[in-house]
Amino acid sequence: MSRITATFTQLQVQGRKALIPYVTAGFPYADITPELMHAMVAGGADVIELGVPFSDPSADGPVIQKAGDKALAAGVGLVQVLAMVREFRQQNDSTPVVLMGYANPVERYSQKHPRTDGANAFVIDAAAAGVDGFVIVDYPPEECEDFAAELKAHGLDLIFLLAPTSTDERMQQVARIASGYVYYVSLKGVTGSGVLDIGAVEAMLPRIRQHVKVPVGVGFGIRDAVTARAIGRVADAVVIGTRIIQLLDQQPRDQVAVTAEKFVREIRTALDS
Repeated sequence: MSRITATFTQLQVQGRKALIPYVTAGFPYADITPELMHAMVAGGADVIELGVPFSDPSADGPVIQKAGDKALAAGVGLVQVLAMVREFRQQNDSTPVVLMGYANPVERYSQKHPRTDGANAFVIDAAAAGVDGFVIVDYPPEECEDFAAELKAHGLDLIFLLAPTSTDERMQQVARIASGYVYYVSLKGVTGSGVLDIGAVEAMLPRIRQHVKVPVGVGFGIRDAVTARAIGRVADAVVIGTRIIQLLDQQPRDQVAVTAEKFVREIRTALDS
């Protein structure tokens, strides 16, 4: 059983919902990410989504794009992200870590670090670092069944996105190979755009669950305790990213972890209420 599955199973027994904060690795300071991850766990995070900086993030809005650009300028790439996870694992061996990003850095990593045994270097190194799963935005399910199987063989989960426009056929494709959880993008557009329609989310989740048997997390548009609590009533997990990035931007270094922990705790309290 993966760390992600174990976490959701435990939360279900407790009657609680998962809180999944997202931060861009290397933002707002290149060396602060492990400290920031520990702070979010202290605030009540159940899973951490760690964004892999990329130069052409098609699903990310301007806030997360800016964070990624800053991290890239500081020299943070996939090699550095795996090192951050390894550092985090020195003190935390239980909280799942999910890398969220795009196909280009993943495929480039294996090209730059070929293995003599022919295995996928990215999968091997990510598992060794302590990563638990991946959201690879531009990997459609029909094109990565072999990759998903390779991840599962190493105890890793491949997490897929679903959207308001997803058809039943697409949900069935995702259901065949998804593990860990699925991520329902509650808005049409990029991260941080639009106003969350809670009623539309409530109507969509039963349809998703007709096909998908793993937990369903909801993200894009959740910005505060009120919306988090409303989504938590119907979803298995709440994902918050853009608002955290906004709060951390321009913070002095010694306030980054404090600010993140305080915000995450506010959301955790709302979910548990």
